[in-house]
Amino acid sequence: MLYKEIHIGKFIKERVEDKEITIERICNFLNTDEEVVKRMYNSKSMDTELLLRWSKLLEYDFFRLYSSHLILYAPPSGANKNPEKSEKIPYFRKNIYTQEIKEFIIKRIQSGEMTHAEVIKEYSIPKSTLHRWFQKINSTK
Repeated sequence: MLYKEIHIGKFIKERVEDKEITIERICNFLNTDEEVVKRMYNSKSMDTELLLRWSKLLEYDFFRLYSSHLILYAPPSGANKNPEKSEKIPYFRKNIYTQEIKEFIIKRIQSGEMTHAEVIKEYSIPKSTLHRWFQKINSTK
């Protein structure tokens, strides 16, 4: 799965089809009509409150798609090692690489699409972290 270009409507439509949820149930849950739902399927983005409702209905965290994008394509700057913590907004200590992200990166290396060095440079993944991922793969084989 590529996280660079996110078309949230397509992901939602795919999940609806996988879960085989009827349009009537969707319209009821979202308190809208079929035409609006179809427009949502064609939307590249949508309001977060609406996305939260879709996430609940479809039992899938669509926000992780965006988190994965941030981890892969907008890693934190190395210049600010001690970011200011705010009491008004949550602070996340480090990036958490989901299994999907690990598999995505490992697949790119194993296919020859990217080298270890390219992955480290482009995604700012520490060399030791990448090494641990491959150690785990080798130990499970």
